[in-house]
This record gives sequence, C-alpha cells and structure tokens, in this order.
Amino acid sequence: MASAELRIINRRIKSVKSTKKITRAMELIASSRIVKAQQRLTSSNNYTNLLSQIVEELTGSGEMPSSPPVEGTKKITLVVITSDRGLAGAYNTNILKLAEVRKAEYENLNNKVEIVTVGKKANGYFKYRNIEPKQNYEGITDEPNFENALEIMTPLVQEFYDGKTNQIEIVYTEYKSAMTQTALYKTVLPFEVEQIAKEIESVGGYTFEPSASQVLSNIIPKYTNATIFSSLLNASTSEHASRMRAMKAATENAEELIKILSRQSNQARQAEITTEISEIVGGAEALAG
Repeated sequence: MASAELRIINRRIKSVKSTKKITRAMELIASSRIVKAQQRLTSSNNYTNLLSQIVEELTGSGEMPSSPPVEGTKKITLVVITSDRGLAGAYNTNILKLAEVRKAEYENLNNKVEIVTVGKKANGYFKYRNIEPKQNYEGITDEPNFENALEIMTPLVQEFYDGKTNQIEIVYTEYKSAMTQTALYKTVLPFEVEQIAKEIESVGGYTFEPSASQVLSNIIPKYTNATIFSSLLNASTSEHASRMRAMKAATENAEELIKILSRQSNQARQAEITTEISEIVGGAEALAG
C-alpha cells in the first residue's frame, strides 16, 4: 500500500517539476518582451502627448469635430482591448468587467452600444453572452504596430462623421509599471478637452496657418490613430507584465508544492521501510519459534 502511495507522490513531483519548467520559461519570455514593449510605449507616449498638446490648443481656437446632430437614441462604440492568450492573471478579467460596466451605464441611459473587440478573449467573452461584436481583430495584441491602429480606427472615424456612431470609447489597460496596470476607458471622439488637458503638463502658444479649424481637420486622423496605437501598446505591455507576474507566482507555487510533496514522499518511504523491517522481524521470529 505504501509503495503504491509512494509511486503516486513521485509521479506528482515529476509532473509539478515539468510544469514549473514551463511557467519559468513563460516568465522569462514575458520579462524579455516587457523591455522592448516599454521602449515602444515611451516613444509612442511622447508623440501622443505632443499631439494632445496641439489638439487642446486647436480646440480652444477652432471648431470641435462632431458627428451629425443626434436625434433620439445615442450610438456608442466601445473598443475593448484584451489579449489573444490567457495565463495573464486578472488582466483580461479586469478589462471585461470594466467593459460590462460601461456598456450597462450607456444602456441604462437608453443608448445603443456596439462592441468592437481586439483580442480573442474579448471576442469569446461577448459571443458566449450572445453579444455579437461589430468587428473583431485578433493576432495583433502581442506586438501591435501602427498599421493595426489604422485598421481599427479608420472605419470608426468615418462612421463617426457619417453619423453611424456618436461616440468612440476605448476600454484598455494602462501600463504604469511592471507591478501596476490599471483598467480604464478613454473617449476618442468627440474630443473631451478636459481629458486631453490632463494628459499634458503645459500648453505652449501656437500660430496656425491657414486656420486652426483647417489644421484641426487635418490633425484629427493623426490624433485618433495615435490614441488607439498608444492604447494598444499600453495593453500589450500590461499583458506581458501581468503574464510575467502570474507565471512567477505559478513558479513559486510549484516550488512550494514540490517541497510539500517531497516531505510526503519521504514520509511514505519511511513508512514503507518501517513496514519492511517489521515484516522481516516478524518473519524471523516466526522461524525462530
């Protein structure tokens, strides 16, 4: 009986050690990807913040971009950015919870909400709840590029000006540090001047030629594309950081479990040896008798 128990424990130890190698490898991969992702994010933030600075100055001088006047129900487009893969802790869960909250808030005001998903996790989540995403983009969250941002945002901006949607909002994860990422939302169109002002520390003076409104109409696509690209980079960096932490925790848990199983294995082995000794002693006494 002890021998069977020992074999089971040893098989579990072998299995956990194998899993530990996988989680450790995934931790190292995520860790290496964070460095590159952080560099890309920093460069993108510099560009996006400068555009935000210009846009704020423009919105104080020119005409605000708007879709045709809304009569009745307002149409909202939520762009929900998750990952394609799991094993990233609460990363996807936090985003999807926030997306549900935003959707419910708009619907409670009798608005119509359409969902655009980025990542398999968001697409699967909404389809499982019988909500068919208006559009789905997959295979870009690991290492997004500017072409991905154009692919997502260009048709949405056109819909905004055509009056097919009255507001475009992104739900994504903002990367603050390797240990801190925050699920949040940002309105892309129409512009929220106060929100833009918070993204920069100071605004310089500009002289616009031919006019602020004309410059604004030309800069809007650049700003919206930069905003979605920055959101994609934030989400990607946050995903790698979340996966690194999750895999590190899994590796540490595996190490602790191996220690526990090793103690159990030793105890089972000792019990087996004790049983064997007892049987030998008992057999010797029987022969002596």
